Amino acid sequence: MPQGEGETVRLRPPRNTLNGRAVGWWRAQWLLTTAVPVVPLAVLGALIEPARLWLLPAAVLAAAGTAIALLLPLWWFRTHRWEITEDAVYVRTGYFRQEWRIAPMSRIQTVDTVRGPLEQLFRLATVTVTTASAKGAVRIEGLDHEVAAGLAERLTRITRDTPGDAT
Repeated sequence: MPQGEGETVRLRPPRNTLNGRAVGWWRAQWLLTTAVPVVPLAVLGALIEPARLWLLPAAVLAAAGTAIALLLPLWWFRTHRWEITEDAVYVRTGYFRQEWRIAPMSRIQTVDTVRGPLEQLFRLATVTVTTASAKGAVRIEGLDHEVAAGLAERLTRITRDTPGDAT
């Protein structure tokens, strides 16, 4: 696509990967999500003998959740990429359906850094870039918390120096 006179911008995969601890963070999230229905069903199965056969799906759910927690985060780690240039924020996410998001610096309204309890445990953070887009914010999850803080600072500086009103 033409950018200026004689200049062409080529779409390429963003260069940066997430922090390797993101794999463990995703696994913990998946295992906790699996445990929410499985633990009560297992307790009921242990306490109510006639219900044990009827509650067998809890074992299947536990096995499936564990398998998914072991495999999918590795795949996600290989497909998630991000990059910040002086012109835009680039994020590629997705495993089955890949999504590329590009937010021009002139459209950025706010930059937020979020660290939930699990992210804090894994020393990770999420940078959320809010734009004037109907699609919503651009999120870069699974960053080392220090990298995320530096990234937020850099984005704030670049957007401050970029002409435009972000609307």
